[in-house]
Parts: sequence; C-alpha cells; structure tokens
Amino acid sequence: MEYGFVVLGIVALLFLSIYGYSYISVAQEKAKMMKERQILKEKEELQRQRRLRHQEIIDEKVNKIAKRSEEIQKELKLFKEMKKKQKVG
Repeated sequence: MEYGFVVLGIVALLFLSIYGYSYISVAQEKAKMMKERQILKEKEELQRQRRLRHQEIIDEKVNKIAKRSEEIQKELKLFKEMKKKQKVG
C-alpha cells in the first residue's frame, strides 16, 4: 500500500508536468502573437502618421498655389482697370 501512494503520486506528478509543459507552450505562443500584433499596430500607426504628414504637405502646397492664383487674378484685374483708364483718358 505504501508503494501505491508513491506510484499514484508519481503518476499525478507526471500528468501535472505534462499539463504544465503544454500550458507553457500555449502561453508562449499567445505572448508571441500579442507581441506580433503590437508590432503590427505600431507599424500601422507610423504609416498613418506618415500619410498625415504627407497630406499636410500637399495641403500646404495647394494653399500656396491657391493664394498665388488669387494674387494673379487681382493683378490681372488691376491691369485691366488701368488699361481701361488709359483708353478713356
């Protein structure tokens, strides 16, 4: 009977160690997947920030072009008015 408890203890220890080993590998896999997801999120965030910066640069250029276009239109209008005044005068 003494050896029965020892054998039962060894078998229980064997099952516990097998369960622990399998759980550790699953836990490591989950940790690896979480780390990969985090890295992917960081890359996506960097890409989003780059796109936003690029869009800001494009918007600035478009605004400059629009302002310059307005200035040119004003100058053309002034020249036309000056031309009309010269014809009249």
